[in-house]
Amino acid sequence: MTTMEIRIQNMYAQLSNSEKMVADYILKDIENIFRFPLAKLAEQSGTSQGAWVRFCKTIGFDGMKDLKKSIFAELNGVIAESESSSPQLQFTDIKEHSTYISMAENVCLGSTQAIESTLKLFDEAMLAKIVDAIIGADSIRIFGIGASGLVAADFYYKLLRIGYNATFSHDNHISLTYASTMTKNDAAVFFSNTGETREIMDALEIAKKNEAITIAITRYGKSHLSLSADYVLFTSSPEIYRRSGAMSSRIAQLILTDILFTAIANRDYHNVESRLEGSYQATHNRRDPD
Repeated sequence: MTTMEIRIQNMYAQLSNSEKMVADYILKDIENIFRFPLAKLAEQSGTSQGAWVRFCKTIGFDGMKDLKKSIFAELNGVIAESESSSPQLQFTDIKEHSTYISMAENVCLGSTQAIESTLKLFDEAMLAKIVDAIIGADSIRIFGIGASGLVAADFYYKLLRIGYNATFSHDNHISLTYASTMTKNDAAVFFSNTGETREIMDALEIAKKNEAITIAITRYGKSHLSLSADYVLFTSSPEIYRRSGAMSSRIAQLILTDILFTAIANRDYHNVESRLEGSYQATHNRRDPD
C-alpha cells in the first residue's frame, strides 16, 4: 500500500462527494493515473478535471504532476510493497472471529499495519522541530483522554525519567489548570486519534491563548487538532469498527511516542545520560533478589 493510499483511507470521510469518486477510482487501480491523461481520468471516474485537482490538494499535493511524481517514486523504489505476498488484514468485528487464533492474527496484523503505515507518514523535518521545541521549553504539559491518555501517560513517565519538567493528569479539570498556567516558554503535547476530542480541544484553545507551543500526535487528516497545532506528527491505523476499541490506533501513537522520546534523548544525550543511569539505579536497587 502506498503512502497516498494511506492518506486517502484516513481522509476519506472528509472528502467531498466528487473527491470521493476520484478516491474510489484511484483505490480500485492506482496505476491508471499513469495510463490516461487527466481528461480521460475525469471521464472514467465520472467527475471533472477540477475535482481531480481539488482532490490532489486536499490530500496534500500541489496538483496532478506532484501526485504522479510521488506515486511513481514510491511504486518503483524501495518503499514499494508486494500486496500479494503480505498477509491481508481482515476488517471484521470482534464477534465475527470463530477461533482464538484468527483473533490473535487479526490483532497482530492490525498492529503491524498501523506501524508500517505510520512510518510511511513520518516527517523527519517536523520531528526535528518538535524535538527542539521540547528540549528548549521551560515545561512540557501533556494532554490525552481515554486510550490516548494511556499513551500520554507513557510519554510523561519517559520524560520524568530523563529529568524533564513534565506534567500530566487523567483528570480533565487538572489538565485544564495545567493549560491555563502555561506561557510562551512552555510546550503542550496533545494526543488524540480523531483530533476532535472535546476535552483536548478545550485544553488546546487555552494553551494557544497563552501563546504556548502546541504539538499534536493524531491520525492523518484535516482535524481541528491537526489544523490548529503548531507542529503535528501523524499516525495511521486500520480501525474502522467502533466496538473494536482503540487497538491499532494506540499502537501507532505509542510508536510515534517512542520515536519522539528516542530523538529527544539522542539530541540531549549529554544531559540525559546521567539521568537515565540515576533512574535505573534508583529502580533497580528496589528489586528483590532472585
